Amino acid sequence: MDVIGAGLEAILQPRSIAIIGASQDPTKIGGRPVELLRRFGFPGAIYPVNPRAAEVQGLRAYPSITDLPEAPDLAIIAVAAEAAPDALEACAAKGVKGAVIFSSGFAELGEAGEALQARLRATARRTGLRVLGPNCLGAVSIAERSIATFSIVLEGSLPPAGPIGIASQSGNLGSYTALLARERDIGISRFLTTGNECDVDIADAIAWLARDDATKVILCVLETCRDAPRLVAALEEARQAEKPVIVLKIGASEAGQAAAASHTGALAGSDAVFDAVFRRAGAVRVYSVEQMLDLGHAASVLGARLPRGRRTMLLTASGGFGVLLADAASAAGLSLPMPSEATQKRILAAVPYASPRNPVDATAQMSSRPEILEAILAAILEDDNCDALLLLLSSSLYLPRLRGVYMPTLRAVREKHPEKVVMLAVHGPADAVQELTAMGFAVVDGVGPSAQALAGLCALAAARDLPPPPPALPPAPPLDRAMIASEAGAKSVLAAAGVPVLAERVVGSAAEAASAATAMGFPVVLKIVSPDLPHKTEVGGVVLDLRDAASVAEAHDAMLARVRAKAPAARIAGVLVSPMVSGGIEMIIGTKRDPIFGPVVLVGLGGIFAEVMQDVAVRPAPVDEAEAMAMLRSLKAFPVLDGARGRPKADLDAAARAIAALSRFAAQHAADVAEIDINPLLLRPEGQGAVALDALIVPASERPA
Repeated sequence: MDVIGAGLEAILQPRSIAIIGASQDPTKIGGRPVELLRRFGFPGAIYPVNPRAAEVQGLRAYPSITDLPEAPDLAIIAVAAEAAPDALEACAAKGVKGAVIFSSGFAELGEAGEALQARLRATARRTGLRVLGPNCLGAVSIAERSIATFSIVLEGSLPPAGPIGIASQSGNLGSYTALLARERDIGISRFLTTGNECDVDIADAIAWLARDDATKVILCVLETCRDAPRLVAALEEARQAEKPVIVLKIGASEAGQAAAASHTGALAGSDAVFDAVFRRAGAVRVYSVEQMLDLGHAASVLGARLPRGRRTMLLTASGGFGVLLADAASAAGLSLPMPSEATQKRILAAVPYASPRNPVDATAQMSSRPEILEAILAAILEDDNCDALLLLLSSSLYLPRLRGVYMPTLRAVREKHPEKVVMLAVHGPADAVQELTAMGFAVVDGVGPSAQALAGLCALAAARDLPPPPPALPPAPPLDRAMIASEAGAKSVLAAAGVPVLAERVVGSAAEAASAATAMGFPVVLKIVSPDLPHKTEVGGVVLDLRDAASVAEAHDAMLARVRAKAPAARIAGVLVSPMVSGGIEMIIGTKRDPIFGPVVLVGLGGIFAEVMQDVAVRPAPVDEAEAMAMLRSLKAFPVLDGARGRPKADLDAAARAIAALSRFAAQHAADVAEIDINPLLLRPEGQGAVALDALIVPASERPA
C-alpha cells in the first residue's frame, strides 16, 4: 500500500549528496549546490559528478554516479532534460534513495517533454527511488545544513532554524516565502518545492512534514491538485497531528463554469471546491505570502494556546485607531462583544476618562505608567467574554520611554495569564518584536493583517474539533438514462434516495390532465416532459396556478402548441401534473462532479441570493445532517431562514435531511451523474418539511465500461 510521504528523509535528511552535472562555476545551476553545501557546512559527504573534471570547487569529482565510493542518500540531477532519465536510472542502479531533478523541459513543454517525464516516473515507480521534480527548485533542511537547491534565497545566508515547514508546488513562490521568512527572522525547518511532481507530490510533502518533529506549522503554496484522495489524506494526517496547515491556493480559475448545464454547475466553481476541501480538512486558506507568514508565525508562537472562539476585545490608545481596528476585526469575521459591567468599571478605575466599551480606548494614559496598563490588560483578559485580545501598539516601541512601559508590563501579564491569547499589532524595531515573540505573544505588523491573522488562529482552533472525513460510500448501480432524462424521472429516483417530492403524475392528454388535477386537488401546475428541454420555461413549458378542470385541459393543449412551435424537434413524453404549493422559502440545492475532487454538494437561497450575491455553501459529498446544517448556517442569508424580522422560522432540519440525502446519492452515482439541480427546494415553516419542486439530473457524458 502506498504510504504518503514515505522515503522523503532521503531528500530532506540525507547523510551524503551527489551532484550530477556539478559545475566549477558557482553561479551555474550545477555549481550552486556544491558551493552552498560547502559554504553552509553540510556535515556529510559531497560528491560532484562531472566526466570532464577531476576536481570541482576544491572537491574530488567523479566521472559518473557508478564511480562513487558509496551510494549517496541523495542525488541532485542538473543535466539537460534529455539526459535526466538515464541519469536517474544510473542512480537507481547505484542504490540512491532520493533524487532532486532541477532540469526543465518536461511536461511543461508538451508531448515530447511529457514522454521524458513518463520515463522518470516509471523509474521511480519501479525502483522505489523518491524523485522531487523535475523542473523544481529543490529542497533545504536548515538544521541539517542539507541544501539541494539553486535558489537565490540562500545568496546571503540561511534562514534561521525554526518550526515552520514550507511546501510549494511553485519554486519561485516557495523561494520567496522562505526569503520573507528570513527577513522577518522567522525560523524554518524545511523548504521543498515539488515542480512537475513526476513522483513526490504536494501530498507527500504535507504528510512527511506532519510526521517531522522539527516542524510544528506547515505553509503550503498550491497551484493545483493531481491526486485528490492523497491530498485529503495528507491534510487529515496533519490535522490529527495538530500541525496547522495554512494554504496559499493560487489560480482561482473559473474555467469550465461556462459549460455548466445547471445552476449548480455554474455556482460550484473550481475555486469554491478547493475552499470546501480545505474547510473540511481544517486547513486555513490565505490570499498572499505575507498573510501566510503572519498566520504561520503566530500559530508557531502560540502552539496549542489558540482562541476558544471569535470573541475579541480590542485595546488602543487612540479613538481613531480603535475605529480602524474595529472595522478590520469585523471584516475579518471576528466578534466584538461588549465588556461586562464589572470590566468596564475596572477600566474606568484605571483611566477615568477612558472609553471602556469595545474597542477600548484607554487614551495615551495607558502608556504613562506600567501599573495603569497592567490593570487595564488584567481587566480585559479576565472578562469571561474575551477569547482573545488584540492590542494595537502601532509604532510606540520605537520610543524608549514607551518601550520602557510596554515591555515589562507585557512580560508581567504573560507570566500572570500564560493561557490567554494576545495578538499585538506592532510596527516596531526588530529586536523588540523578537523579544515579544520570545515572551509568547503573536506579533503582526499592521491593523488589517493582525485582525486577519487572529481570525486565522480562530479557524485553526475550530479545526481541532472537526470530525474525521466521512467514509466513502459504495457505488450504486448505474441509473437508467432514459428514466432520468425528464423532471418526472429525476424526481422519482431522487425520492427513492430520500429527497422529498410531491405526488405528481405524467399524463398524455388534456382529459387525463384534468382528471389527475381533480384527484390531487387544485390549484395545480403543468410542466412539459421532454428529455430535450431541461429549461422548460424558455419554451413556455410551465403553467402555474390552474384552479379547475376546464382550465387544466385548456392549458394542456395550449402549452403543447407553444412548445411544438418553439422547439419543433424536441421529443415530448407527456405533461407533468403537480400540486401547486406556496408558503415557504425557495432554495437551490444541487451537486456537481468536480474534475479533481469528485462530487460536491451545494446549497443557497433562491432568487438573487445564490446567483447574483454568490451566497452559497459548498462541501465535498457526502455530508451528514450535522454538516448540512453547518452549510445552512454559513450562508449570509441564514437569518432569512432563521426567522429574521418576524418571519416564520424555516424547517431547517428538513433542509438538512434533503441536502444530506442528495449528497449521498451524488457520492454513490459519481460515475454516471455529472450534475443535479433541485431548483427550487421549497422550505416550509418549521415542522412542515421541505419539497423539491423541480429537479434536473445531468448524466456524465460517458458511462465507464
